[in-house]
Amino acid sequence: MSQTRRDYFGRLIGRIGILLLCAYMWCCKKESFAILEGFAFFEAFSPFHFLWVLWMIDMFLQIIPIHNKVPLGSQKLFRNRFRPIVEKINYKALRDYVVNTTKAAYKVFIIWCLLIAALGVLYYLKVLDKPALFMVSVLFYVCDLICVLIWCPFRLIMKNKCCTTCRIFNWDHLMMFSPLVFAGGFYCSSLLLVAIAAFLVWEVCVMLYPERFWEMTNVALKCSECTDKLCTQYCQKLRKEKKEPI
Repeated sequence: MSQTRRDYFGRLIGRIGILLLCAYMWCCKKESFAILEGFAFFEAFSPFHFLWVLWMIDMFLQIIPIHNKVPLGSQKLFRNRFRPIVEKINYKALRDYVVNTTKAAYKVFIIWCLLIAALGVLYYLKVLDKPALFMVSVLFYVCDLICVLIWCPFRLIMKNKCCTTCRIFNWDHLMMFSPLVFAGGFYCSSLLLVAIAAFLVWEVCVMLYPERFWEMTNVALKCSECTDKLCTQYCQKLRKEKKEPI
């Protein structure tokens, strides 16, 4: 197991701990969720401030280029992680790849919007309240790493072989915080706005620098060059089979 994968399992354990702590506060100290209201963020200190800072740091690490520590799948949009192929780029094949993966990506986007719309209906019907929406986001926070480390349902649509090559890798925070769109208040709105910014930076780079997102034009994305090794056991098996002589 690579160091990056071990680190991610550690993060998953930490996120599960955060989910359990938030669940405890939801059940026993629901008044602490008052921070979600209006500008209560600035009125009194809460443990949720730590979580806000953690999430903000995570998102800013997707917006700025980092030389290490951050997986290539999240940083492949930047020039410093791009290793161009020696051969001449087949721009028609590149265009076809971008078109096909973008179509698949927006199928995921539509499905996710329908899910969030359903949560919105439940919220306006008073089935869910603001703390419940927040808890859904924290649950998505855990599910994000389950998708990376164990199994990702979006791969059924995207058809990508691993997270490193995933077209929607940096959509995670937008998807994570999208339930908060109904909550309002500075706490939720600030998280959602920065998540939208990270999403837009990613999408603009896909359009401007598509060669950075395809393994046939970016050598760094090839299995043989992988250093993160975040892929699941399924992908490791697939990689092994490809190496076996026919």
